[in-house]
Amino acid sequence: MTICSSAADETPTFPASRGGMRAVVAMSGGVDSSVVAALLKEQGYDVVGVTLQLYDHGEAAHRKGACCAGQDIQDARAVAARLGIPHFVLDYESRFQEKVIEEFAASYASGETPVPCIACNQFIKFADLFETAKDLGADILATGHYISSRDDGEGGRALYRAKDASRDQSYFLFATTREQLKMLRFPLGDFTKTEVREMARRFSLEVADKPDSQDICFVPSGRYTDVVQRLAPQSMAPGDIVHVDGRVLGRHAGVAHYTIGQRRGLGLGAAVAGRDAQPLFVVRIDAAKAQVIVGPREALETRAVVLRDVNWIGPGALSRLPPQGIDIMARVRSTRPPVPARLVPREDAEAAVVFATGEFGVSPGQACVFYDHADDAARVLGGGFIAAAEAKQSPPVMAPTPRAATAQRAPR
Repeated sequence: MTICSSAADETPTFPASRGGMRAVVAMSGGVDSSVVAALLKEQGYDVVGVTLQLYDHGEAAHRKGACCAGQDIQDARAVAARLGIPHFVLDYESRFQEKVIEEFAASYASGETPVPCIACNQFIKFADLFETAKDLGADILATGHYISSRDDGEGGRALYRAKDASRDQSYFLFATTREQLKMLRFPLGDFTKTEVREMARRFSLEVADKPDSQDICFVPSGRYTDVVQRLAPQSMAPGDIVHVDGRVLGRHAGVAHYTIGQRRGLGLGAAVAGRDAQPLFVVRIDAAKAQVIVGPREALETRAVVLRDVNWIGPGALSRLPPQGIDIMARVRSTRPPVPARLVPREDAEAAVVFATGEFGVSPGQACVFYDHADDAARVLGGGFIAAAEAKQSPPVMAPTPRAATAQRAPR
């Protein structure tokens, strides 16, 4: 059974089977979530598949590499039919537009570099879908994310990095709350991608060899600036490209075209760029002044960051951490490995993170995620969004209390 309905107003209901617990599976149409549905059914769960229609997929319906498109909905429906489970398509377009797409454009317009997948998990999949799963009588909500969750020994569950480090998605899930973790399950956390595809073949799923999606799902053209220009045209106002020493080197066509750490496509021309002995990078974006500030690589080095909207899912409470902070491993980009740092809590869901050595290319709007140690199986302690970054070359203004002799390490 497939119903396209409003999750808020017309959530379908039906009695549970005589079997075990009911599992609602978020089915994107890809191999990962399809295998999750098959595994849970094999384990005896009463499985219900749910696919979210998040945006008008007309432009992307036949474009390879785009997720959540029309073909993906058809693939999810076909997998559900193959498994013999109910399947619903739920229309979340207006909510996705408000909470993900519009916020994405606003973030770029303010000079930040957003991570829309985090917003989607935080405000759609683990918020609206979470409530819909409850309405469907779910005991658990399962997804195809590569991350592990286990009993924390205190009546809750804890998150851990995936077995397959190359697929680990913990960076995108730091905002998951303790309450959500009680219901969420991630069956693929202990498998590699190769093993998942092998299971898909065992279950005779046609998506076994389907390529992974790579693009931002609501950017069918592959050019995110098209979306930003439509929703935040002020971010396309021309302005100056300024060297960190104050020199005006050239003009740009809008701050939304630039991100921290960018080297190519600065539009300065070889003659201008050649005046500097070293390559130039974007080191800061001042959206209020419509300025893109560039400098040598060392100007990118960051000593510390201030975080907003911090979510703590480690042991205890963030407010109960020692004033001098704790040692953690911090990750400032999904493609970067965690590095040693010190986490110091502040008031109002804020925190400061001071890196043991400088980090490069840290951008406001990105996430900083905390782990308890450096191993691949590390526990996720939480994270927050980067509100400000302190250059290593500047005098320390945000650094917290100096490390005390009794400094504590993040609890395991």
